[in-house]
Amino acid sequence: MEILFDKHRFYAGPDPQDPLAEITFQQQDDHTIVVDHTFTDPSLRGQGIARQLVDRVAAYAREEGLKVRATCSYARKVLSEDQFSDLYIS
Repeated sequence: MEILFDKHRFYAGPDPQDPLAEITFQQQDDHTIVVDHTFTDPSLRGQGIARQLVDRVAAYAREEGLKVRATCSYARKVLSEDQFSDLYIS
């Protein structure tokens, strides 16, 4: 499934207004973004789509030289893994 970027979110699905999966984030300051929401339609659950969305946010943060906080419980769980230790601020 193709994951697309739109201002402050990555999403998947044919309709950007009603995505099948998305992860949203807000700019906290010049150096930090906050992931505040992850959603996957029930028809896509169990396929690793939510994980792919978190991975895309992490890649975006690295490319932009940003750190990441998360208020979304799923994103917080994934971002606390060792591979994100250079990005994640708990």
